[in-house]
Amino acid sequence: MKRADIMEMNVHLDYQDDILDISLKKKLERLKQITSESSDLLINEVDIAGVKTALLCCEGMLSTSTVTELVLEPLNKLNDSGMILTAEELMDYLDTKKLLSVDRPKSDNYGDTVRLINSGFAVLIAEGNSRALAFGVQGYNTRGVSEPTSEQNIMGAHDGFTETVRTNMSLIRRRMKTPFLKLELFIMGKKSHTDICLAYMTDRVPVKFINRIKKSLKSMELETILSSGYVRPFLEPEHSGIFDSSGVTERPDVLCSKLLEGRVGVIVDGTPFVIFVPKLFTENFQTMDDYNCKPYYATFVRWLKYAAFFISLLLPGVYTAIAIHHPAFFNKTLLMMLVEAEKNAPLSLITESIIVLLMYEVIREAGIRLPEAVGGAVSIVSGLIIGDAAVDSGLISTPMLTVIAISVVSGFVIPDLDHPITVFRFLFLIAGGIWGLYGISLLGSVLLFNLCAADNYEFLLLSPVSPFKRSSMRDIITRVGFRKMQSSGFTVEQLKQR
Repeated sequence: MKRADIMEMNVHLDYQDDILDISLKKKLERLKQITSESSDLLINEVDIAGVKTALLCCEGMLSTSTVTELVLEPLNKLNDSGMILTAEELMDYLDTKKLLSVDRPKSDNYGDTVRLINSGFAVLIAEGNSRALAFGVQGYNTRGVSEPTSEQNIMGAHDGFTETVRTNMSLIRRRMKTPFLKLELFIMGKKSHTDICLAYMTDRVPVKFINRIKKSLKSMELETILSSGYVRPFLEPEHSGIFDSSGVTERPDVLCSKLLEGRVGVIVDGTPFVIFVPKLFTENFQTMDDYNCKPYYATFVRWLKYAAFFISLLLPGVYTAIAIHHPAFFNKTLLMMLVEAEKNAPLSLITESIIVLLMYEVIREAGIRLPEAVGGAVSIVSGLIIGDAAVDSGLISTPMLTVIAISVVSGFVIPDLDHPITVFRFLFLIAGGIWGLYGISLLGSVLLFNLCAADNYEFLLLSPVSPFKRSSMRDIITRVGFRKMQSSGFTVEQLKQR
């Protein structure tokens, strides 16, 4: 590497804590050097009250009308007034006597100055002064608040988080007007300087828990953070288990309910998926609609989800295990039907099952990744034409196709567990095909042991089922009415392992 290239690289790496120069010319030269004279850096040099100044901003990141009304017009009026000030007097006057914007951070180093410019602030620097005044006039294009696509509901709210961290903070604050709600901003990512916000209730979350989460976040040495998936591994144990011990949601009402239970939300700028810690396994079977209907119906739906989980996970494996190793479990009529269906199939049951499941996963992945207009056509062609042709040709038996279809559709009921179900469905199928029901029970024991042992920040993943807490079962096994729930004052700290 050439010496000039090394020097240029050092300029980009070592500017963070460098104090702003007194000279306006040197400040501008250094900022141009740091930004490599990027085309979107706008520099407007102008004399204000007899002082040479420059207003810096990033094109496309601020509102032209807002900066004109709040910043440019007051500065022009100051010039028209005929006042003559020194650089120090001018900066003090604008800082203490003029309310040019509500958000007015200050900076005395190049690192903060560049970050403010790239965040949509208008930054004013002056000759003879080593600080910069920033004015919050952001106006970049953002996606509007709309209904989440991944967490549909019938009777709940229909607004969802967006990609802008401050919009997401306002959606939470609008629902939780209590002063106990604290929103704490951090800057993470060596290159991206991504805003990350911690949201928690100060009266529900112990200080020790907050400090541990902050320590986990500070352990990140990522250059850039583009989504919540970059952050989640640092909020879970290093040797994490099979199931996630941190959750994500696109719904502000869901996050607020988690905060009331003493959890901590982590909002990452640039993604609508907000992380909350800790997550319990039983929450995969709960939705906000459960609390908008009668308790008896919510209880029925919840048990339906539990049944769907076991059907989706175990049905292909159990069917294969019984058909190969334990045919006596079938009655005579059913057994003869299965024999008739399978006798012409050229493949073994386990091979047939794996092929059908792999076909489904390929079709689903194609439908997700292709454009929306084409994705639907792929599902229709694959389901109707390929599936029908496979059965008619005798390559796949009808009972096997039915079993796989029931298993796959059952998995749609609990989308939060889609990833582990997809992998373990194959594993249970292989274990059942090779070792029968003994193999399924052995693998099931491994899965259960992993669930019981998994924890995050000393919160057991399977709480309150293991260890069993009878008082918490009223929102696990059943869903009691709000008249009984309103006096509970439940927080996850009560479930913490001792």
